Amino acid sequence: MHNIPVGVLGASGYAGQELCGLIASHPHCNLVFATANERRGQTLRVRTTHGAPRDITMIGPDDAPIGDVALVFSALPHGASVDWVGRVLDAGAKVVDLSSDLRPGRGGSTHPIPASVPAQVPYGLPELFRDGLAQARVVANPGCYPTSILVALAPFVRAGLVAPDALVSVAAASGVSGAGASPKLELLYAEVTENFRAYSAGNVHRHLPEMTDSIARLGGNFDLLFTPHLLPVDRGILSTITVPLREPLTDPLAVLHAAYDHEPFVEVSAALPALADVVHRNVVRVSAVNVQHVRSPTLLLFAAIDNLVKGAAGQAVQNANIMLGLDETAGLPQ
Repeated sequence: MHNIPVGVLGASGYAGQELCGLIASHPHCNLVFATANERRGQTLRVRTTHGAPRDITMIGPDDAPIGDVALVFSALPHGASVDWVGRVLDAGAKVVDLSSDLRPGRGGSTHPIPASVPAQVPYGLPELFRDGLAQARVVANPGCYPTSILVALAPFVRAGLVAPDALVSVAAASGVSGAGASPKLELLYAEVTENFRAYSAGNVHRHLPEMTDSIARLGGNFDLLFTPHLLPVDRGILSTITVPLREPLTDPLAVLHAAYDHEPFVEVSAALPALADVVHRNVVRVSAVNVQHVRSPTLLLFAAIDNLVKGAAGQAVQNANIMLGLDETAGLPQ
């Protein structure tokens, strides 16, 4: 229980690097391998949650001893990850998949799923869907935007407080690390700094199917309009969610407290969340405010996360802890 062997596929990306740092600091897990394709043989220096940085030599994915570990984190690109999930399951290890390949809606992907992958893969957002994670051989790790949005919305959806057939509008802003580590012109420093812009406008972002499928599972009956924005910062997501209500709420924070006061990684705040509250932490910080001077009862929800921790690597470790029978909070910065 104090030296569980694990591996990381796709260690050279931002989420993969974050994973390696968290595992290097984990009290019960040992990082056996970290793979990269183009960067195989190179040294990766990762930030740990305590102590000095650690140097890790990356190997090619085909050289990874996937049969020698208890669990593999797949931080491979969308569309490429699911085949490796099948290989790892065939080798006898468990998997946390950080891609969209096995999430609800599959990010719109039509890539075939290997026969060894279960037909129903649990969605690893423990605060909402913890049942089944402990027994799972593979878990689909949620996307960063859906994590912030669904955690804020879920208590009001489950309580039937959202107006039926409403349009729930989300304006969410992310740091540039959310776009991945591949070089892109629009993410160069000169393009991003001193700037702020929307992208994937028109409700076409690949995270939308993941969110709408999850909302239906929670019992919601409304449309979601999602507009992401790019912030000129390294990490963090702040989501602002406009929710038409069935009826006025006297104390919307009480709904959040009732849902999350027992959850170690959700912070309910009377003050509006800010990125500075959550960076390098595996938490979702949420708040709620009644809207004044409108004709229909309306609520504003706010949620802040670190997109690389609770939005990716930290949540993956949280899921792995559950799958391995460990304390859910082990090795995670709170």
